[in-house]
Amino acid sequence: MKTLIRVFSIIHGLMALLFACAALVLIVIAAHIGGTAVATGLDRIAAQGVIEAVGLLAAAVVALQIAQTISEEEVIRDAHISGPTRVRRFLSRFMVVVVVALAIEGLVATFKGANEDPVHLLYAAGIIFAVALLLAGWGVFVHFNCRAEALEPEAMAAAKREDRKLE
Repeated sequence: MKTLIRVFSIIHGLMALLFACAALVLIVIAAHIGGTAVATGLDRIAAQGVIEAVGLLAAAVVALQIAQTISEEEVIRDAHISGPTRVRRFLSRFMVVVVVALAIEGLVATFKGANEDPVHLLYAAGIIFAVALLLAGWGVFVHFNCRAEALEPEAMAAAKREDRKLE
């Protein structure tokens, strides 16, 4: 069984590495798009290019944060997501990244819709509405999860001990 768990850690490490590589590629593409946009002149078209680059950078942040989360939770800590404390902490890290990235994408879509085609504003409104739903759902989850954590104080102590592995 220990061998199987070690194999899973190696696979998680490879996945984290691939997410980090994807983030680097997105950063390079965003820099190229932003640089090309600015090189053509400082006008509305350049602004659209920079806004597109910002959207790609948001996706890169998501990929990089997922890589970091996988590395810390599954490889370094070798944590098993079974208790309410560990679940809340893992999901909270992930949700912060997703919510921020979607909010940025909603802003990018809003700028695109305002400058190109107002039909895109429906897409932007959908993204922003989805962000609001995610935040509300996350809040409900945290509220109920805190009650479950109160029933298992030893799980919080164990999670804090696992955090020392990152120091």
